[in-house]
Amino acid sequence: MNPVRKKRLFIILAILAGVGVAVTLALSALKENINLFYTPTQIAAGEAPEGTRIRAGGMVEEGSVQRSNDSLTVTFRVTDYAEAVTIQYQGILPDLFREGQGIVALGRMNADGVLVADEVLAKHDENYMPPEVTAALEKSGKSKPYSDSAQGDTK
Repeated sequence: MNPVRKKRLFIILAILAGVGVAVTLALSALKENINLFYTPTQIAAGEAPEGTRIRAGGMVEEGSVQRSNDSLTVTFRVTDYAEAVTIQYQGILPDLFREGQGIVALGRMNADGVLVADEVLAKHDENYMPPEVTAALEKSGKSKPYSDSAQGDTK
């Protein structure tokens, strides 16, 4: 094999190795940062992996919000009207968080089946609901009724 061929072969192998390393790093980063959405029904069925960061959402059940003595730890239940899941959150809840509203919580399932959230997102106005929550509620056959005024109908 002549020196020019060896040099070309070495360059091609170096490029392939570099592309392989780049693809591996990209896939690893994507795998770590993906947050799959689970409905309360899926969580109750055991589909949500324990210890992996997930998103869960639904409507905050009326009368389920319990604050601890330190007032920063809050436990509440979220439902899709078929099943409910308990969520525990330590921190300051969004101003728009309240019972009967749609939320999405990001966190990890513990061994007791409780989602320990590190972030809670509440809808930002009267008409908005996260798309995942809307789809889950529609799938369960129930959705939150809105009055004509909440829909922006000005007849």
